[in-house]
Amino acid sequence: MQLIILLICNFLFCYEGIELPKILENEQIIYHDYYTLSYSETHEQANWVAYRLTSKQVLGKFSRTNDFRIDPKVTTGSAKLSHYKGSGYDRGHLAPAADFKWSHTAMSESFYMSNMSPQAPSFNRGVWKSLESKVRDWAKQYDEVSIVTGPILTNNLPSIGQNEVSIPEYYYKVILDYSGQDHKAIGFILPNQKSKESLQSYAIAVDEVERKTGFDFFHELPDEIETKLEGAVIVKDWNWGDTYTSKSSAISKSKLKINNKSLERLPEGSSIQCFGKTKKGLRCKKKTLNADGYCQHHKSQK
Repeated sequence: MQLIILLICNFLFCYEGIELPKILENEQIIYHDYYTLSYSETHEQANWVAYRLTSKQVLGKFSRTNDFRIDPKVTTGSAKLSHYKGSGYDRGHLAPAADFKWSHTAMSESFYMSNMSPQAPSFNRGVWKSLESKVRDWAKQYDEVSIVTGPILTNNLPSIGQNEVSIPEYYYKVILDYSGQDHKAIGFILPNQKSKESLQSYAIAVDEVERKTGFDFFHELPDEIETKLEGAVIVKDWNWGDTYTSKSSAISKSKLKINNKSLERLPEGSSIQCFGKTKKGLRCKKKTLNADGYCQHHKSQK
């Protein structure tokens, strides 16, 4: 299992002396000034992008540079603008530009093509954008958060462009609040498609994201703390603001604690859309209380 280490040193991630993720075939770890990523040559995009975001950084005023360009640090050559042209997919940021508006250099770095992934426009400009905005709200409220985000890359994905940039079916984010007394973590897996579901309906334990991606996100935390933070997500502990629906409020009142063990079920009111595929290759539209994310008809696809 790969390891993503989020040890914070002063302003940036501290890498010296830290065990980095295991290098896979056709993978390269890229260190930019303000974020780090694992680049997959096979899929021509990042496996993950890791960075931290503080309350002061969220208040930055630098405008978007929109200088999309190849990443010079990718030795095999990153994806190009031409790969996306006419594809119908957005050059979707993994680490969003709005998270780097506190520095012109940081903003510009966010437009490297290694930080892009083919996203359906209705997804990129809809629920994904809403989640990015919510993470910034949390950075302001909790002083700082650590973030790892990326696509779920699997074999036989469709692709765009001459270099065959894979089109992911799902994207994930994991967020860690480790700055105050009440430490907490939360994960999300969202389908690359339009959605009118609330963000809370996609909230899952970090353990579940790890099972879907194969990554170990907070390996450097003490084992007891890591187990506690990753094994459950307490929805009410995160401030949802205007997006906190009446349905979620009911969950909050009951002090919902979701234990995402593979054989357990989620409490009533916290169902998620099944990750399974129908015979037509479409995502199952059924809701499930199974913590592994698969309804009874698609358990075999887990």
